Amino acid sequence: MKRNYFEQLIREAVAALPEHGKKAMDNVSFVVEKEARRKKRKEIGIKVNEVLLGLYEGVPKTNRENYFGVLPDKITIFQQPIEELAGRDEKKLKKLIYEVVWHEVGHHLGFDEKEIRALETKKRKGKIKTTC
Repeated sequence: MKRNYFEQLIREAVAALPEHGKKAMDNVSFVVEKEARRKKRKEIGIKVNEVLLGLYEGVPKTNRENYFGVLPDKITIFQQPIEELAGRDEKKLKKLIYEVVWHEVGHHLGFDEKEIRALETKKRKGKIKTTC
């Protein structure tokens, strides 16, 4: 898939986030990379047999005291592993991109991994409304 189309799907996923989540985002940029570099994978503790779909790097909104003059937080979405998991299923691809964006924005907003996993479980059970 062409990168510009993949980037468009990310923009659509961000636009589909709940309104309160979009309004809460601040000083964050989205980046697409083919896959996580070996050095980064090692740095964050990703094992050889594990798949990294997205990565949040920055200062979560809940930890921002005296926060000014800093570069934007960065959310990286890794195109190749997402495409591999989705296969050639466009609907599955869009859903997976939305889920990865939702997850990484959760980190930006200050949720840790355990809290996000709990929210994802609620979302799957229909206890949290989403547009995707």
